[in-house]
Amino acid sequence: MLRYLPFLLVLAVWIYAFIDVLNTPEKEVRHLPKVVWVIIVLLFGEVLLGPIAWFVTGKVRHTPAAGGGRGRTRWVAPDDNPEFLKSLRDEDPDEKKRDKGDEG
Repeated sequence: MLRYLPFLLVLAVWIYAFIDVLNTPEKEVRHLPKVVWVIIVLLFGEVLLGPIAWFVTGKVRHTPAAGGGRGRTRWVAPDDNPEFLKSLRDEDPDEKKRDKGDEG
């Protein structure tokens, strides 16, 4: 069973690279058209040249920027989120109970 492991690893990398090429938007593909990358990955996948070329040069890789990245909002704990705390004050159940008691 162990003798099949190298073949299965190559096959897994080949399939992963092929799916990655297909799922990558055309704007994020570098150096060659997407169709050419699909052909390269399929033709040279058996010797891992196609998938390695795709992973190294074919796709624009986004590196995480310091400070949470651009366009992203950082996760804030509920007790540190002023909007969440304001919504709790707006929906204070004690005030509702007091209002009901005053009416009756």
